Amino acid sequence: MERSAQRVPEVPVDRNSPVPLYFQVATRMQQLIESGELPVGSRLENEIELADRLGVSRPTVRRAIAYLVERGMLVRKRGVGTQIVHPKVRRPVELSSLYDDLVKSGRNPRSEVRVLEVRPAPDVVAEALGVPAGLDVLWIERLRYAGGEPLALMRNAVPADLLDIDADVLQDRGLYELLRAAGHVPRMAHQTVGAKTATTVEARLLDETRGAPMLTMARTAWDAGGRAVEYGSHVYRASRYAFELTLTS
Repeated sequence: MERSAQRVPEVPVDRNSPVPLYFQVATRMQQLIESGELPVGSRLENEIELADRLGVSRPTVRRAIAYLVERGMLVRKRGVGTQIVHPKVRRPVELSSLYDDLVKSGRNPRSEVRVLEVRPAPDVVAEALGVPAGLDVLWIERLRYAGGEPLALMRNAVPADLLDIDADVLQDRGLYELLRAAGHVPRMAHQTVGAKTATTVEARLLDETRGAPMLTMARTAWDAGGRAVEYGSHVYRASRYAFELTLTS
């Protein structure tokens, strides 16, 4: 017998908070799932009903649900709707920067700072950070070396009010180290790993041939209060670097 739709309890949202509304809704729903208040196996009411009851827009609800689907808390089933599940695989990946990882492995990291300036956030960056398009961000482009060898081309955006740094500091210190020192400690991140072929510019900077395989990573990191503190889009030499996950059940 099919279970009836599960009503999500009231989810208070703070419209004056810098934390995006969808993230507030998603975080509260995740807590309800993990506590069992939203039982595994039940299905959610539809997006329109949920948005109306919570007093938020349908796109906000849709994005919150998509976030929880990506985290394995919800699953969409044709003809059934959105169903609550528990993730069967946990991915305890340490939230660290490439600089942190290289230091731990004794690879002597160094950065060549190619761009460091305040500029308006492009749409994709603004969306990732949950800020209005065009808001000023500190835009950073670096070529990261490990043991004297180029390893990654990194582009990062940080809300302009979080850091006041110069290129000399960035050459010898990691971005996450600087964020932590400024009191903005990254606590959670959403990361997407992919692959591509090297462009002419990427190949020249990374000492590869044009069309060589590259690994890509896009990440948004938040602090303990849920404020986005960094967005990164990186390209790594597949011949020199690999992402490693430890999976447990």
